[in-house]
Amino acid sequence: MIGIVGAGAFGTALAVALANGGREVRMWARDPAQVRAMQTARQNARALPGVMLPENLAVEAELAAVLGGRALLLAVPTQALGGLLDRWPQIGARQPLVACCKGVDLASLLGPVEMILARRPGAEAAILTGPSFAFDIARGLPTALTLAATGDASALQELLSTPTLRLYRTDDVRGAELGGALKNVIAIAAGVVIGAGLGDSARAALMTRGYAEMVRLAEVLGARAETLAGLSGFGDLVLTCTSSQSRNFRFGVALGRREAFDPAVTVEGVATARAVVRLAAERGVDMPVTAMVDALASGRITLESAEAHLMNRPLKQE
Repeated sequence: MIGIVGAGAFGTALAVALANGGREVRMWARDPAQVRAMQTARQNARALPGVMLPENLAVEAELAAVLGGRALLLAVPTQALGGLLDRWPQIGARQPLVACCKGVDLASLLGPVEMILARRPGAEAAILTGPSFAFDIARGLPTALTLAATGDASALQELLSTPTLRLYRTDDVRGAELGGALKNVIAIAAGVVIGAGLGDSARAALMTRGYAEMVRLAEVLGARAETLAGLSGFGDLVLTCTSSQSRNFRFGVALGRREAFDPAVTVEGVATARAVVRLAAERGVDMPVTAMVDALASGRITLESAEAHLMNRPLKQE
């Protein structure tokens, strides 16, 4: 059995894909009303309307029902992960923990796996990340992801791979964490460029320079540059900077158009930008795109000021 904590779009999509791949899956949602609705309608109408839940996917109201399996996937936002682990000490007692979220925690400046290990020393911890939209995974469209783990991830790789979900493993946990987190920030910036009508050429330049600062920070923090060139970095960056399915990109478009954005939609890149600005300052890493995203999202600067600041930076060698 594979347990999943969290019944948002990504958690549900993974549950559906794994169940369709022949695994027994149990998914826990904290909202009893949502659990009853999914059990009755056999779909998650709130997050993935129209996607039917396979028979071998059980939706549970009790957390204990999803524990004790071969792996436990933690499909909650990064900013909620620490609170989840603090509230439920039984999580992690009997199975590998796989973070299925992207970001840097505002309180601790840690990535998801680091947060798990800080609270569960000695746990078998991993992160599943890479270029993926929930609807694509749930509909069985071919998707490739990175599985980064602190130990040998071969068994987890086999367990979580299906005919439509192909996993590549790495031991560079820090690189996989940072790639998934930082690309959300750059996706917001790319959305701003498109929303403001600055054009595709500007978006391509923004993505390229954004990728450069992703690699700069990752290497300073001990990650390998080649990890950022893989699925969890460059692959995810391309996807989220070019598709309106990305919540971070859509948020950026709204910023660029000076329009309101639905506050109920989780935009991980906003908190990540705020955390990474602090992290970069501590390590002396220059991250102008990230700094501009943080300042724009918090309303400290105008769009015109952000554009002028980036375009008027000192000329240098690439």
